[in-house]
Amino acid sequence: MSLSLFEIVILPDGDVALQRTDDDDAPLIRISFSDEAQAFLQTAKVDVAKVMIDAGIEVFEQLGAENMQLETPRVNKDRVLH
Repeated sequence: MSLSLFEIVILPDGDVALQRTDDDDAPLIRISFSDEAQAFLQTAKVDVAKVMIDAGIEVFEQLGAENMQLETPRVNKDRVLH
């Protein structure tokens, strides 16, 4: 089984992205900050993006674990996905 390595990069347009190190295709995750947010964050933009990516990966892992535990599909009409 091959191991994929990922990197967080700043794209030429200023967006922050998560991409595979060995792949030039579109990034897996792309984060765009408004001009106002960039002015506020200044040099912390990449740090904030890292935290956002980490949180997304954690939720993704939790959802994967929940889906693996479910034997029959359940519908929860009160659940809101954001």
